[in-house]
Amino acid sequence: IKLCKNNQEREMYENYAELYSIIKTVEYLEKAYVRDSCSADEYTPACSQLISQFKTAKSFMGPSFDLNQFLSEYRLNCSAAIDRLTRIGVPATVEHKTFGKPGVDARSVAEAVQYFITAMDSLKLDMKAVDQVQPLLVDLLANLNALPSMDDFAGKEKIVTWLTILNGMEAGDELNNYQVRQMLFDLEGAYNAFYKSLSN
Repeated sequence: IKLCKNNQEREMYENYAELYSIIKTVEYLEKAYVRDSCSADEYTPACSQLISQFKTAKSFMGPSFDLNQFLSEYRLNCSAAIDRLTRIGVPATVEHKTFGKPGVDARSVAEAVQYFITAMDSLKLDMKAVDQVQPLLVDLLANLNALPSMDDFAGKEKIVTWLTILNGMEAGDELNNYQVRQMLFDLEGAYNAFYKSLSN
């Protein structure tokens, strides 16, 4: 039985299969993590790799690809995976603080300051493509979550909001001038809140 009419159609179905398997795998991984069937150390790198693979596989589909239509057509009911892959685009361990030792060590604070400054300087140097800005915010959020005393300082939610916005865009998309200005404002506000929380 011939399933495909030509090579182009065969490649399309192979890409669909890849995307399908990634979504299903993330769904199982999310559930395993919630059930404590895998540790944060196992979950984080696996989830990061799957998120990266999802973005790559989705880029193969072309600009006319509709993820919601794909999910509906192939009866993929994977709400946890879709939330993780399309909403914020980072593992739950990065989004929510799940580790850390008591106290704040100077090295972690210095790294957090470095991540803040790097992100703000990058925007000032006109780096506004999603694939340039998003990794900086992921590193910043991961570092802030590693600091035990930074659970809910004012400003962290702004970083999560920007990650959500960036994850909804394509890698080559660029922030407009208004968005760059607003992100700079939010990062400076978060940095000031971070500095104040250290004093407390």
